[in-house]
Amino acid sequence: MRIGLITGDSGHPLLAATTALLAPRHQVETLDPDEADAAPERPADIYLLKARTPRALALARALESRGVPVVNSAAATTLCQDRTAMARRARHAGLPFVPTRTFSTLAQLADGPGLSGSVVVKSRHSRKRDLVARVDSEADLRELAAARPQEPVVVQDFVPNSGWDHKLWAVDGRLFAALRRSELAPEGRGPTRPLALDGLPPGWADTVRRVGEVFALDVFGVDIIDAGDGAPLIVDINAFPGIRDQAGAPEALAALTLRRATRAPVT
Repeated sequence: MRIGLITGDSGHPLLAATTALLAPRHQVETLDPDEADAAPERPADIYLLKARTPRALALARALESRGVPVVNSAAATTLCQDRTAMARRARHAGLPFVPTRTFSTLAQLADGPGLSGSVVVKSRHSRKRDLVARVDSEADLRELAAARPQEPVVVQDFVPNSGWDHKLWAVDGRLFAALRRSELAPEGRGPTRPLALDGLPPGWADTVRRVGEVFALDVFGVDIIDAGDGAPLIVDINAFPGIRDQAGAPEALAALTLRRATRAPVT
């Protein structure tokens, strides 16, 4: 079986470990979206969509139009790139997603009626080196807007918390967890700590699995903070995150890949 990786970094620890599991019996090849002008004439049996750039999504859509399975789908991945659409879908489904407001530009936000308290400002479109910043004052907001006035953004009320994000990941229904100090914490983004699944508050695992159902994702991450008394509050959802240093994640991804693959003729 031929298995394709849509990524510019096939050496990523999760992909490299998964490849090592698959390679003895299957051919694993990389499709770099920054180098490929079009989908290959003879595609692989299945592709794992790790990259989330516009070119990567275009390649995935082209492959899907020819009947090739892609994990996650281009549509599901695209939805998670737009934080406005993400929040709307989550809250419509009854998921505990942080209330989210959208502004066409940072300048529009700065010219508005002002802040009623601390907020978190994020780029509307999720990407590498996007904007995620805590804003506590009008001066902070004006400084942020001066640097990126045309950036489309979403705004979420800042919810006091421990400063540690619960990083929860799922691969084909199997869950993994860790704690990571948030970039919004006073000390800045910090180390990752192990977290046992049986240490999660009641209902959190079910919430993560519900995210997969609502967003049609097979491989995804959910960032959750404790909003008080163990109540979960989702602050972000990511399609195909890194899931580093999680024992069993490569095995789960390899099994998912083989299960989803098909040998049906591709036109």
